[in-house]
Amino acid sequence: MSDHPSRACPADSARIGVLLVNLGTPSAPKASALRRYLAEFLADPRVVELPRVLWYPILYGIILPFRAPRSAALYRNVWTERGSPLRFISEDLAAALGERLQGRADVVLAMRYGEPSVATQLRAMRERDIRKLLILPIYPQYSATTTASVLDAVMAELGRWRYWPELRVINQYHEETSWIDAVASKIDEHRKQRTESAHLLFSFHGIPQRCVDRGDPYATQCEASAHAIARRLGLGDGEWSLSYQSRLGKAQWLMPYTDQTVRELARRGVTHLDVVCPGFAADCLETLEEIAMENAGFFKEAGGRELNYIPALNADPAHVDVMGELIERHLAGW
Repeated sequence: MSDHPSRACPADSARIGVLLVNLGTPSAPKASALRRYLAEFLADPRVVELPRVLWYPILYGIILPFRAPRSAALYRNVWTERGSPLRFISEDLAAALGERLQGRADVVLAMRYGEPSVATQLRAMRERDIRKLLILPIYPQYSATTTASVLDAVMAELGRWRYWPELRVINQYHEETSWIDAVASKIDEHRKQRTESAHLLFSFHGIPQRCVDRGDPYATQCEASAHAIARRLGLGDGEWSLSYQSRLGKAQWLMPYTDQTVRELARRGVTHLDVVCPGFAADCLETLEEIAMENAGFFKEAGGRELNYIPALNADPAHVDVMGELIERHLAGW
């Protein structure tokens, strides 16, 4: 298709597209696939804000050779017949949103790292003559390391085009009432099925503290989300905590750290711990392995009895409703 609008499509009937973007996943739980994935991910200057001349020798000389095999082993713990959980859950969510919006907009899923790439999916949408495009990174809380990186990828591809579609962006939804309600309902449903009372821990993915020091609103938005969900559940201050997981390297990241928090809670006498990760739209390595397996072990080693991970909203009907309503509101006037 030529890089210009078709004259056969009048402006008032221009096709609308929604580009749903998640972080990404390796193509297989193998060291070779992890090297490719981690090289793309960790070479993003939004993710690691160090001069390339300093960072690349560390990345290619130390991190990739040693981290890729270890990460591959972790991915094997969560890999399924359908492949990577993040990939197929995101696909299920996109498909359900496509059904909900049928006739209103085309919904296409892309991954910021790995496949299907943002560039590939944008080109496919151009082939379908999409003229109006809504970008939705499925990160509830905004960070330059995630949301802005998605927009970088979108603009890098569109920068090669002569004719651009009209653009709209949803860059955060951390305090959307319907999203808060959906997360709270998921937690409440889980806790009602249990007889033991449990402390609730909100674990968000961490970012370097220097990112926040430079103006990233992520930590403030994580705290706002946790407080809103806790209020919706009617929890008092002593009944829940907040922490940050998945730190990398020796620099200070957002604190308190999740692995240290679960140990401290156990030492303080918490016997049952529920952990929810509201920053993740779909379950993935960081939730299914890092929380439900690794941190569950840390909790028990420190004297706790049981850590239960509460799944993400995934492709639940409630999540489809939340995202569908959010998309429809931002499509208004199109």
